[in-house]
Amino acid sequence: MNNILGLVLSFIFVFVVIGLSTLLQKLNVLKEEGARKFIHIGVSNWWFFVNFMFDNIWWAIIAPIVFIVLNYLSYRYNLIKSMERNGDGNLGTVYFPISLLILTIAAFTFLNPYISGIGILVLGYGDGLAAVIGKMIPSKKIFGNKSLSGTLTMFLASFIVIVLYTLLATNINLIVDFLMIKILVISLAAAVIELFTPNGLDNLSIPILVSLLSFLLI
Repeated sequence: MNNILGLVLSFIFVFVVIGLSTLLQKLNVLKEEGARKFIHIGVSNWWFFVNFMFDNIWWAIIAPIVFIVLNYLSYRYNLIKSMERNGDGNLGTVYFPISLLILTIAAFTFLNPYISGIGILVLGYGDGLAAVIGKMIPSKKIFGNKSLSGTLTMFLASFIVIVLYTLLATNINLIVDFLMIKILVISLAAAVIELFTPNGLDNLSIPILVSLLSFLLI
């Protein structure tokens, strides 16, 4: 029963996030990029459904598969305007649910929901906030169009989200010293991956590589 409820709530949750983003853009509260990143950050929280509601891989993968198809159709035909960049040929919105699918499968096989979730939440919050704050705080470009302020935001946001997620999703009541060092390494690696990955492809590289590194270190 939890799997069915989890699936229903998954679709409600994602469409509420998209609807709020669209509304805020129409009200001129968010600009185009802000609306996209609102969805980017918001949808990453779907992972908590994997953590707390799904116990069957076949139910858990349905939502990512549906959104791979839906996001591609949106990219192709500009169906969800708050989610797309006009005319840039960026398939990042399609790569995001592909990463969700890959890491959901991994979570039920050779990894676990906690390790896979680190990659997804670092992508959502780290990459999402890096893009927003990188534009809000002008700074030196250090690689391509990536700025120093954006890269520092990626590092700090990744560190914070991994610490909070570890406290929430595991039985670790206290972040001990050796784990803090590992989280710092993972956060630094996430910032480097984001820095050197072309736009769009980071929706694949960040969650997958960060999760694999977390698997090796934690």
